Amino acid sequence: MPAVSSVHPRLAEVTRRIVERSRESRERYLARLEAAASKEPLRKGLACTNLAHAWAASPEKDKIMLREMRRPNVAIVSSYNDMLSAHQPLETYPALIKKAALEAGATAQFAGGTPAMCDGVTQGQPGMELSLFSRDVIAMSTAVALSHNVFDAVTLLGVCDKIVPGLLIGVLQFGHLPAVFVPAGPMTSGIANSEKAKVRQLFAEGKCDRTALLSSEEQSYHGAGTCTFYGTANSNQMLMEIMGLHLPGAAFVHPNTPLRDALTAAAGRRAAQITNVGDEYIPVGRMIDEKVIVNGIVGLLATGGSTNHTMHLTAAARAAGIIIDWSDFDDLSAVVPLIAKIYPNGTSDVNQFHAAGGMPFLTRELIKGGFLHEDVHTIMGFGLSRYAKEPFLIDGELVWRDAEIESGDETVLRRIEKPFSVDGGLRLLDGNLGRSVIKISAVKPEHRLVEAPAMVFHDQDEVLEAFQRGEMEKDVIIVLRFQGPRAIGMPELHKLTPVLGVLQDRGFKVALVTDGRMSGASGKVPSAIHITPEALAGGPLSKLRDGDIIRLDAEAGVLQAKVDSQVWAARERAEADLSAHQHGMGRELFASFRQAATGAEEGALSLGLAH
Repeated sequence: MPAVSSVHPRLAEVTRRIVERSRESRERYLARLEAAASKEPLRKGLACTNLAHAWAASPEKDKIMLREMRRPNVAIVSSYNDMLSAHQPLETYPALIKKAALEAGATAQFAGGTPAMCDGVTQGQPGMELSLFSRDVIAMSTAVALSHNVFDAVTLLGVCDKIVPGLLIGVLQFGHLPAVFVPAGPMTSGIANSEKAKVRQLFAEGKCDRTALLSSEEQSYHGAGTCTFYGTANSNQMLMEIMGLHLPGAAFVHPNTPLRDALTAAAGRRAAQITNVGDEYIPVGRMIDEKVIVNGIVGLLATGGSTNHTMHLTAAARAAGIIIDWSDFDDLSAVVPLIAKIYPNGTSDVNQFHAAGGMPFLTRELIKGGFLHEDVHTIMGFGLSRYAKEPFLIDGELVWRDAEIESGDETVLRRIEKPFSVDGGLRLLDGNLGRSVIKISAVKPEHRLVEAPAMVFHDQDEVLEAFQRGEMEKDVIIVLRFQGPRAIGMPELHKLTPVLGVLQDRGFKVALVTDGRMSGASGKVPSAIHITPEALAGGPLSKLRDGDIIRLDAEAGVLQAKVDSQVWAARERAEADLSAHQHGMGRELFASFRQAATGAEEGALSLGLAH
């Protein structure tokens, strides 16, 4: 086991204030959890007709165990589909989990499926405007799957951007149940991410054709598993592990391998072992407490993870009655060292990170440095030191060994004593344009301060058209507003990444300011994102005009329109015609989600989670 240091004073202080801020809402949440809990299998409270329906199609051996009312019944909730590479491997998991549950003296049933959409497929397309709120649909789908009240634990199968946060938000409404998250793992490495980015920029400049671009993309995304860059999907897997919801070392094992299958089966067994029917009851709603949420923030900062989690982790915390905000992220970022560099923050992919020591090494080092709460509950029991171990198959048996003392590759993963950076690279920006977040771990120091005239747009295609016309051959801050949750569902804006990179490479000072998202794979261009309040909700971003000078200072945490205060106060707010975004590709069905959405700093939630 790693030596456990006392936690860093900043970690202790941020945790303390989260506990105080959340006291009433957390108490209400836990009271509801206790009211739903039982010391017997939950199905015992159902009427005979209910029960007959619940296992009518089950194999006879399962029916015998279910009728006994003594053995736990494990739910399987899955985001499987065979179109998306990250979720295609999940096809075989239910059979593995059912077999493992039986071996552990339990039954398992496939309780329900959730949608899974891919930002990589919908990038720059109308369907992207459903992406953020698909998280809330997934949470609702999880609740529907578990609403039959015949389950004593749940295994949750999911990987990518909105899927894992949605599963977590959903299962936390059933906080009396133990929950084990089961990942699929990353695809094998394709061409280097830097090469992929270079071809994209060449295409944006008209220097290569679509055939060359498609060939490059197919070499990047070429098989089963998660994309290998460190975007939101792989940040999800890091979070589930450092928060104790995965089996140790499970996050980045390739799909369709013996070790992956052994871990999946072990997840099913573990879910059966930690129910209220046995001696190791670990309900997820108690397990996910303030310390675990802080550990999640630390993991995100120490690895340069996706800024999407400044919303997703916030939303999941609220689902457990815990209130966090961007100041918590910012204060922790100032002291948490960056000890992993994975593309786009470096040149290596998640497979190289895993080979260098991966999550067990990272967890051990952060505990050693006092940057994680070790005294937390996990699905494996009490103490996060259990996650400083790496899984192996020895003669067909799954075993765990202590993480290696030294990193296998110091260009991607380092010991706590010699980090890549002494801070986590995430900043809160504040000023007369609202509150925003920016990730600077991939932004060179010379690009972290930009003061330039604004060019204001209401549609990302307008930005691309202006670039093609040569109107951006200058120092410029591109303002893209009316992109927030209430406006058009807060789509990702990675379609702009190649254009922004081209302008920066040409020597111009350039930045993006938006109430939309530019997360996950955001890189070398400073991007002030998630601006709250958004323009449609009356945010000051709606007051900006072309030519206004904006100061974006990532180091000082400033986002300011340098406009005379009296002129600024007197300005009318701009409006945008968003009618084209209200229909087509299913957007009609999400009108109520947009209307109900909270601000990005509150998690951009449409579910009305008020504890």
